[in-house]
Amino acid sequence: MIPLVKVAMPDPGLLMPALQSVLYSGQIGEGEKVYEFERVFRDHFGYPNVLSMSSGTGALHTALQLAGVGPGDEVVTTSMTAEPTNMTILHCGATPVFADVVPDSGNLSPESVAECITAKTRAIMVVHYSGVPARMEELRKVADHHGLALIEDCAHALGARYQGKPIGSLGDFAIFSLQAIKHMTTVDGGFLCLKDAKLMEKARKIRWFGLLKGTVRTEADVDIPGYKYNMNNVTATIGLAQMVGIDHVVDTFRENGLFFDRAIGKIPGLRTAAFEPCAMPSYWLSTVLSDDPSDVERRLAECGVTASKLHRPNHLHRIFSTRQWILPGLERYYRRMIHIPCGWWVTPEDRERIVQALSRG
Repeated sequence: MIPLVKVAMPDPGLLMPALQSVLYSGQIGEGEKVYEFERVFRDHFGYPNVLSMSSGTGALHTALQLAGVGPGDEVVTTSMTAEPTNMTILHCGATPVFADVVPDSGNLSPESVAECITAKTRAIMVVHYSGVPARMEELRKVADHHGLALIEDCAHALGARYQGKPIGSLGDFAIFSLQAIKHMTTVDGGFLCLKDAKLMEKARKIRWFGLLKGTVRTEADVDIPGYKYNMNNVTATIGLAQMVGIDHVVDTFRENGLFFDRAIGKIPGLRTAAFEPCAMPSYWLSTVLSDDPSDVERRLAECGVTASKLHRPNHLHRIFSTRQWILPGLERYYRRMIHIPCGWWVTPEDRERIVQALSRG
């Protein structure tokens, strides 16, 4: 079977000597390899203020805290995401408020977001679902009009762009995931990007028990709560090796995704996820919209290709069902969508096989 997701690792001839060196260096915690990885990631993708983290979830929790989200607050967010996105809101003692999504993309509807804002709203959380950029210009205007922090969850969207800018550079905060099956993995890990450089010191304290690395522990005075969210030299070493080939990996996802957009869009009864002309997805997944997605799944299974809805809308979980959520756009999107693989492991021959299977109806 061609899998829906797959781990990408660098060439062992590059990775294994680097890993052996760091593992036996006596310096396996947070150190120079971490800071080098931060610099390389920052310069390569164009984010001015970057912190590596132990996970994308830890980065998201930190972003919410930097945005001032706390008990009694509300965060307008999406239900069409993996559960960690909204778990971090609960970790802050706040309440997720689910806005509706655009039914042809699965991304947040700016109009619905605006309708969800109340006096308790502290931030807007946007997910670029499956690597397709959300309507960021409109969402930015909504956030600015109400004086709210705009947080981008870019876990699916490494390498995506919007209006010529890298996704993750348009919000006040952004996070990236380096979890096992994302575009780039360090086994686990993440990045936090901040627009305001003045928040970097506080972010570093939150990342490591309320302390700044390098301070004399016996003389330090902790003034804010912190966590164990720092990256280590071992995962950073994997990340540095990954950076050597990351453009090729992301480009292959994108080339396959664009191929499916063109080819599947010609098949009667099928569409792929829509996006604005100013956006360029990174296609962590390719999304097919059909009146019978279960038939799409069966057709592809017959020719050895995995397809799946992958996620369950969060508002269907009891922990998030604080009230009756009316989300007609999401219901339509989820009813019709099915994800197909488009990553680096999908060959041109595989792409043709997928399209031919779907063309048979």
